[in-house]
Amino acid sequence: MTTILYILLAILMFGVLILVHEWGHFITAKKLGVQVNEFAIGMGPVLWKRQKGETQYSIRAFPVGGFCAMEGEDEDNDNPRGFHSVSWWRRVIILVAGSFMNFVAGFLMVAALLCTYSGFTTLELTGFYDNGGLQEQGLQVGDTLYALDGHRLYLTNDLSLLTARTGDGYYDLTIVRDGQKMVLKDFHLFQDTYEYEGQETYGYGILLGYEGKNVGSVLKNAWYNCLDFVRMVRMGLEDLITGAVGIKDMSGPVGIVDVIADTGNSSPTVTIGLLNILYLAAFIAVNLAVMNLLPLPALDGGRVVCLLLTTVVEKVTRRHINPKYEGYLHGVGMVLLLVLMVYVSFQDVFRIIGG
Repeated sequence: MTTILYILLAILMFGVLILVHEWGHFITAKKLGVQVNEFAIGMGPVLWKRQKGETQYSIRAFPVGGFCAMEGEDEDNDNPRGFHSVSWWRRVIILVAGSFMNFVAGFLMVAALLCTYSGFTTLELTGFYDNGGLQEQGLQVGDTLYALDGHRLYLTNDLSLLTARTGDGYYDLTIVRDGQKMVLKDFHLFQDTYEYEGQETYGYGILLGYEGKNVGSVLKNAWYNCLDFVRMVRMGLEDLITGAVGIKDMSGPVGIVDVIADTGNSSPTVTIGLLNILYLAAFIAVNLAVMNLLPLPALDGGRVVCLLLTTVVEKVTRRHINPKYEGYLHGVGMVLLLVLMVYVSFQDVFRIIGG
């Protein structure tokens, strides 16, 4: 029964994130004077619809997306409230608003989760383990760990995240001491078993500070978590481009639902399971925000790039470019994305069936 609960929560989560994204487009379009013909959650055949004013609100059969259909979005239109009739900067705001709202949703979910904490570990150095030897490399109590090989350290978890990607154990460690940044070259940092006050502990051989929970610390750590999410998405894309991972390692909605269910089931209590799922939902929200801004056809980022290029070309040549050509490009991009989604979904199904 619990597994079904987690699966239903995962499906609901996708629906909410899609709703939030499309609502970002919808509300900014309305506020900036663009006519919205349909606001839909899901794709495919219409299951439910209602006309209110100029806009039809609908729920469609397949919960794999949604759309905010604006007047004249992919065609020439004489309507003064058509998408291409308003200024270019208004159109950019409308296009990026969906990703912005997903990021805000992720931030609010992390903040809600962190409200359950009593406090947070900081990156300020407060001591050393007895046999760590890190102070001999130039570290001092009171230093704040700032960056590793130029990559900013936001949270203590970033130490393991960044060291796991290089693995040689030697880094350029940037610290802040007395308000000034300094770099410790070829700093040897690795996880091992260390001793402190007669107890053996596995870690990096350093003791870090702690701050209590308050509004400021919750908001700061929520912001840092979201920045970490963005970095993890970027690292994933880098791995995909360099070939470190392949399409076979990708997961679609089916795989994500399975991961969420496994996360809930592997948690010691239902409450902890729900909190872990909330963390995953926040990561997915930020992931959607970043991925939708990639400069690829059919994605919001691709639309922004086409809009800016078209605006510049029209200014230089003083010739109007029919938006239907851009519509063709995005149509092809949408087909390719749907094919990729179907392929990844079948992979997920076979992976789950195979155990």
